[in-house]
Amino acid sequence: MISTYEKMISGELYCCNDEELVRLQTACLEKLYDYNATRPSQWEARERLLREMFAEIGEGCYIEPPLHANWGGRHVHFGKNVYANFNLTMVDDAPIYVGDSTMLAPNVIIATAGHPILPELREKVYQYNMAVHIGKNCWIGAGAVIMPGVSIGDNTVIGAGSVVTRDIPANVVAVGNPCRVLREIGDRDREFYFRDRRIDWNEVVQNGQN
Repeated sequence: MISTYEKMISGELYCCNDEELVRLQTACLEKLYDYNATRPSQWEARERLLREMFAEIGEGCYIEPPLHANWGGRHVHFGKNVYANFNLTMVDDAPIYVGDSTMLAPNVIIATAGHPILPELREKVYQYNMAVHIGKNCWIGAGAVIMPGVSIGDNTVIGAGSVVTRDIPANVVAVGNPCRVLREIGDRDREFYFRDRRIDWNEVVQNGQN
């Protein structure tokens, strides 16, 4: 017989007030509390706690406290060099995957949890969770909300305040509520980094060699 925990991480309907789930979740939240209580100078303690908290976390990751996560990162898989600014919220009742070198701006929400539309099921505290996948080298803008079951392709930029309800392909800029593809990343982006401000490629290459 499938356990409530297995239902929780596999997209099945389940009751989220299961006593064993509450016990496991509380232990995770204790470590999250410790992480958020660290001082800015406590780099080693933060790194150690993240390795204990997360399902997987690569080298060079940095997460600005406060971090909020239903399971303290237990179901979160970060690649290498992921940066998350203040107030990242992860409803990590199901797996969340974030690829190498992705940046998460302040107040980003990544949610895997959903509740049935049928009132009778919500009244009985039924829930379901769908995994979220974010690719490599993405930039998720401030205040963006990533909804359950969504996948975002490599190199894509999600505009600030966007609500991502459907899959977004790789190599695009996508914005809005609901979030839609605005354009592909192209030649102009190789010339200008912001409006009419040009990229100095000589300086970029030189810095890359240092």
